[in-house]
Amino acid sequence: MQVLDDIADLTGLAGPVHLAIGVFDGLHLGHRAVIEAARASAVELGGTVVVVTFDPHPVEVLAPGQAPRLLTDTPHKLRLLGRGAGVDRVLLVRFDLGFAALDGAEFVDRLLAAAPPGGIARICVGRDWRFGKGRSGDLALLERLGTERGFGVTGVGTVEIDGERVSSTRVREAVASGDLGTGARLLGRRYSVHGTVVEGRRLGRTLGFPTANLAVNREQLPPEGVYAVRATGAGDSWDGVANLGHRPTVEEGEAELRLEVHLFGLDHGIYGEDLEVEFVAKVREERKFDGLEALQAQIAGDVEAAKAVLAAKCLKSGVDSEHKI
Repeated sequence: MQVLDDIADLTGLAGPVHLAIGVFDGLHLGHRAVIEAARASAVELGGTVVVVTFDPHPVEVLAPGQAPRLLTDTPHKLRLLGRGAGVDRVLLVRFDLGFAALDGAEFVDRLLAAAPPGGIARICVGRDWRFGKGRSGDLALLERLGTERGFGVTGVGTVEIDGERVSSTRVREAVASGDLGTGARLLGRRYSVHGTVVEGRRLGRTLGFPTANLAVNREQLPPEGVYAVRATGAGDSWDGVANLGHRPTVEEGEAELRLEVHLFGLDHGIYGEDLEVEFVAKVREERKFDGLEALQAQIAGDVEAAKAVLAAKCLKSGVDSEHKI
């Protein structure tokens, strides 16, 4: 997948281009419907599909004190777009105060000015999406500009699953409350977080269960506890068991929240590698044990419990279709 980091890079693509534009935090089923609309347009007319998204999340620039936890930071979003989403080109627009000063029409004009021979065939957005200074851009503006300047517009309506509206806010609420099933239904995949493996105290190795400590960048985490997980990264994938919490058995006072993952079959270090961890199911709550021996015995039980959960999930889904975006 090719990532473009400047609107001017559109010029070098094979035209016409079909744009799917949005913040796409979480890349849930509603976002995928917008991308699919652009892909359908390209199948009909020929040309190149480009997903246009923004870094950082606009709210982090415009109202940082009100910014929610992300469902996908930018590296995570790009990872998902490149894995099974059928996306060949992504335009990652740097969102800063200068860009935020553009009104909706100016943003569209910049896209049109950079379009390759053949121009922009179609712009696809969520029907309620707003953009530009003062939220001046909306579907009505796009339709008017499309009529004036010769491109098609598709406004994708709200997607509902089991009667529930799909939105990033609803996914975030579900994950924060521990309702991983609802989160997965709205996302069309299991909820996952993305981060970098960092050095820890290596206590897990001492106990016989080495762990990868994941530094998660502002992404929403589920409630504390022990989870059966699947992880991908460093050119491989693993089943595993994760502890998300404060490690009360071995930490004193106010310890920081940590995500530690024991990956089954991993026999080498992956420090510095990026890892995506999918939360499959919760195994138990985190709690304090009477010493390291009791903790070690519990971890052994957690490993077996996680293996049983993961085996059951794989058997139920046949080929584990939930693992794919």
